[in-house]
Amino acid sequence: MFRSLRNRNYRLYAAGSAISNIGTWLQRIAQDWLVLQLTGNSGTALGITTALQFLPFLLLAPWGGVIADRFPKRKVLQCTQVAMGVTAGVLAVLDLTGVVQVWHVYVLAFLFGVASAIDNPARQSFVVEMVGKEDLPNAVGLNSASFNGARVIGPAVAGFLIVIAGTGWVILLNALSYSATVWALARMRASELHAPKLAPRQPGMMVDALRYVGRRHDLMLVLAVVFFVGCFGLNFQMTSALMATQVFGKGAGEYGVLGSVLAIGAVTGALSAARRSTTSLRLVVGAAVCFGVLEMLSGVMPTYLTFTLSLPVLGYAQLTMITAANAMMQLKVAAEMRGRVIALYSMVFIGSTPLGAPIVGWVGEAFGARWTLIGGGAISLLGTLLATFVVMRVRDIVIRPCLRPRPHLHVWSRREAMDADDAALRQRTGELHGSGSRNGPNVERLDGRPAERDAWAPVTDSRPRLPGMRGPGSTPETSVPSGQNARGLRSSTTRGERLGSGERVVACKRTTGLTQSSRRWRHSASRRSSRRSQAGPTLS
Repeated sequence: MFRSLRNRNYRLYAAGSAISNIGTWLQRIAQDWLVLQLTGNSGTALGITTALQFLPFLLLAPWGGVIADRFPKRKVLQCTQVAMGVTAGVLAVLDLTGVVQVWHVYVLAFLFGVASAIDNPARQSFVVEMVGKEDLPNAVGLNSASFNGARVIGPAVAGFLIVIAGTGWVILLNALSYSATVWALARMRASELHAPKLAPRQPGMMVDALRYVGRRHDLMLVLAVVFFVGCFGLNFQMTSALMATQVFGKGAGEYGVLGSVLAIGAVTGALSAARRSTTSLRLVVGAAVCFGVLEMLSGVMPTYLTFTLSLPVLGYAQLTMITAANAMMQLKVAAEMRGRVIALYSMVFIGSTPLGAPIVGWVGEAFGARWTLIGGGAISLLGTLLATFVVMRVRDIVIRPCLRPRPHLHVWSRREAMDADDAALRQRTGELHGSGSRNGPNVERLDGRPAERDAWAPVTDSRPRLPGMRGPGSTPETSVPSGQNARGLRSSTTRGERLGSGERVVACKRTTGLTQSSRRWRHSASRRSSRRSQAGPTLS
């Protein structure tokens, strides 16, 4: 589970990130509480703050991907970490001096988002340079576990510190925490990094990335799923605050507990993801569907206790989907495109928050805090199902439920599904022919339904026939023209298989022009012929 920690560079990175992640959650809770204090518990103002913080991902994340592909990622990360520390320090000073206003928070949240939009593609694509492709799923899972472990510690500590010291000191702690990541990056050994060749500067680099992703149906489906979930479902920073204050009438301490409890399930999901050696589309889609259902259920919980108990399961589904999508976007792309593809992923996943956060905040004010969870979960669920259906139709994908070795959804292209059907048909046909059935092989249709005996006419038959008798066994295989059955009628499709010891059986689809009465006549003639041959020759 912790095999990525064998790498020295990754150990340094993980240690610095753990400290910085705790500081990040300290500021998230303190900043939201500060906005609520300045605006009188306004959900709209809280939504605007969240939107401004994540809006740069929508505007600048593609350029952050270009920067990650063109420059050494370690140097880029050092610059962005310093920039985020400076913005947090300025907000802390404004708060401690008592001159902070809401528009100050708006501006600094936007500047913090600018640094994060450049930092995110470089940071995520830097992981594979530290550990290699073999340990990438494990490292992604451990990073998520670290981030959500900080989510357990950070909100609880933040709620306690806000009560005894105020929001300004909490934000200042976050400003100081970025020094740990800068120190860890400086201590890394450049010779042990798996750094790819830097992309040269050329026009149309983002257009190339868009074309690359547009040709990949698997990446398009992941982006569509994370858009709906990220835009409308992952707004717990706001929905938990509204549920704590408006529905249950709780304070800062209880609000911090909600974030910590949600993170317990998230850590469990991240550690489960770290145990996986690979990822798949079915895991992304299945986890997103479960997340939408669970979020709607959490919105109808009647008490603070039941709502709190529902959050760990919701956090588990959330992190399962996020880690699977993140690992897939890194493992399934070319190395020279990884930074730009991750930037597009960040733009869709994180940058969609500015679109959904104001809407969710407005829903909370107009209809109540519960509908922020019920509506967000419903849109996440329906959007995931719609995206899956559209991509299946456009990209010719087949999704089938499978029960063995364990229940799961298997995602195929239509050609792969047809090949699997053909292989299964050949296997079943061979098994049934080898079972000794006196009526010959029981051929089945490609769609899995058993075919009627008269709909699949074997051209050869071992039963003796009278001269001139017309029927399934009256004509040897060599005398049947190609594409015709034993009666000389054209068939739509023929499929031959080598069955048994040298005997050739040709299975035809339903013969065109064969009436029901002629089929009854054919089988009755076959039975009469068999009885005559068993009775022996007749005397004249």
